[in-house]
Amino acid sequence: MSQIEEKTGEAVVTDVARVVPQTSVASRLRNYFLTGLVVAGPLAITVWLIWSIVTWVDDFVRPLIPPTYRPESYLPWPIPGTGLIIAIVALTLLGFLTANLVGRKLVELGESLLNHMPIVRPIYKTMKQIFESLFSKSGSSFRTVALVEFPAPGMWSLVFLSQPPSLDITKRLPQGEHVSAFMPCTPNPTTGFFFYVKRKDLIELDITVENAMTLLISAGMVQPADEAQKKLASLAATAKAARARAKRKVEAAE
Repeated sequence: MSQIEEKTGEAVVTDVARVVPQTSVASRLRNYFLTGLVVAGPLAITVWLIWSIVTWVDDFVRPLIPPTYRPESYLPWPIPGTGLIIAIVALTLLGFLTANLVGRKLVELGESLLNHMPIVRPIYKTMKQIFESLFSKSGSSFRTVALVEFPAPGMWSLVFLSQPPSLDITKRLPQGEHVSAFMPCTPNPTTGFFFYVKRKDLIELDITVENAMTLLISAGMVQPADEAQKKLASLAATAKAARARAKRKVEAAE
């Protein structure tokens, strides 16, 4: 009986010895695969996005070029990026021409014509203001990130601050300094909520817009740098302490 038990124990040890290396190898292969995915995934998506943009610009610009001037007319294969290069050169030339007196007069003439078109006028004005805000050095694009208490007490959301409201809107808002705020959605920051909020109800953060966008798109999986994250935690603790003090004051008043 003891011999049988010894043989059974030896068989179990042998089976475990066979399984452990297989599990170790499988785990290593899984780690290697995940490491390769982490390295190749962002690179592949970046290349795909760049290729999609280049292809889209080429498809848009190519019909505007006469066939005799297209590179594929003289080469056995098309050259990707030619439309993008032509678009960059054309936009640069347009900017150069607009900078002088004649170009400005032509732009003013074109804008005056668009301003007399009922449907086109608001679309053009809105698009012009957006582009000026995004690409102009003196524009008012998002440069400040803040926290606002939303959607419920004790819950905080990231918002981007732009500029104060106009004088006409300020007259109709409650007393206090207000600022324009945009709260993007996750993981698609192109949609969200726009509202005016009192500056005293905001907690401005010392992080860049890029870090905030990364935080939103990743749904919190990618946090800001360590120093910025410590500041964010400190500001959140300050907000929590301020809320606790306000709650105690209300309870004391009751």
